[in-house]
Amino acid sequence: MRQLRDDGAAQEVVQEVFLRAWRRADSYDPSIASLRVWLFAIARNAVVDEARRVTARPWRRNLTDEPGDLAGAEPVDGGEDAVVDSWLVEEALRRVRAEYREAIVQTYLRGRAYADVAAELGVPVGTVRSRVFYGLKALRLAMDEMGVEP
Repeated sequence: MRQLRDDGAAQEVVQEVFLRAWRRADSYDPSIASLRVWLFAIARNAVVDEARRVTARPWRRNLTDEPGDLAGAEPVDGGEDAVVDSWLVEEALRRVRAEYREAIVQTYLRGRAYADVAAELGVPVGTVRSRVFYGLKALRLAMDEMGVEP
């Protein structure tokens, strides 16, 4: 409801999430992600699909809204998306090799320089760069396996 700002659309998204989960129940693998993360990924994708649908056909929403209903509507802030995204990234990072995870966390999430991380780990800067590169590839693969769509 907070993301879509429309009670009817939120109800449709909830139904869609359970329908998608029911249809793809055989694709759930507890060794890849927890049930909670799997459902959040489905929900995130359903909310994005609904937001795109409304954006593509704004006239459909205006057919059911009262005049002036949208005048005071606030834009979606994406705060909830950030929380769900952080859970998904955290779960995907657990699937990545430890040295890749360390390089990604230190350089991307903590914003440290490659040279500083290399000095701390006692490896050449090129090794840190390679670990980040291959770690990001592994992270993308893990997120694909979890069913997260870009």
